[in-house]
Amino acid sequence: MPTLRYVVADVFTDRPLTGNQLAVFTDGRGVDDETMRALARELKFSETVFVVPPSEGGHARIRIFTPTSELPFAGHPVLGSAFVLAGPLQVDEIRLETGSGVIPVSLERDGGRIVFGWMTQPLPRWEPFARADELQALLGVESALPVEVYDLGPSHVYVALSSEEEVASLAPDFPALARITEAGVNCFAGSGSRWKTRMFAPTFGVAEDPATGSAAGPLAVHLVRHGRIAFGDAIEISQGVEIGRPSTLYARVSGEGDRIDRVEVGGSAVVVARGEFRL
Repeated sequence: MPTLRYVVADVFTDRPLTGNQLAVFTDGRGVDDETMRALARELKFSETVFVVPPSEGGHARIRIFTPTSELPFAGHPVLGSAFVLAGPLQVDEIRLETGSGVIPVSLERDGGRIVFGWMTQPLPRWEPFARADELQALLGVESALPVEVYDLGPSHVYVALSSEEEVASLAPDFPALARITEAGVNCFAGSGSRWKTRMFAPTFGVAEDPATGSAAGPLAVHLVRHGRIAFGDAIEISQGVEIGRPSTLYARVSGEGDRIDRVEVGGSAVVVARGEFRL
């Protein structure tokens, strides 16, 4: 009877039972694809990770599953896996192989304990969202910025609302939302260094996500492109409050003019549980 051990981490928080839950199966060798999918469905977290041997010069390769599909890249699985795996390795930077390439995560420690990490994300591509009018009508809002879709493995659409209260009051029709787009829908508001966002992804079995690392980087790019922040500015993003999982994410963008050189997303994580499946 094979035993598969896993760790549960709460990501983009420094307090247990908040942030975004992540299960990390620390030894995924010999686990077939269907079993990985079944375990992700069983756990029902927004993402579950299986760690396998590296093949591109990284410290480890991670495979990322939602309850319905495998993703090439996602932010909170990368950051959470870095916290879980880098502790025993005693490294200040861990390089994790994903379907979108090798992602470096630089780590900050306090007395040997990892307390913060910055991941360098794939540079996103963007374009106008073709069904922007339908999306705004469904949500009952009018975006203050162009409604655009960004792709960095997963895809995210961005809708700028007038206030944090308007973001908090959203109550989407999830089946209708899934018919409009397979991308995550990010509704946000704020100014300067502080922003609030909610992310809806019913197509991937995640009605609302507590903390979306893959959306934080493109949000910062979106804000830079439309003059709301400058290159090098670090922003703090609040997410997950409405579903009882408050989370804090950080993002910053380096570049010049129309050129984006580097996108980084940071945050904390805490390990809250360990367990095993006997299959």
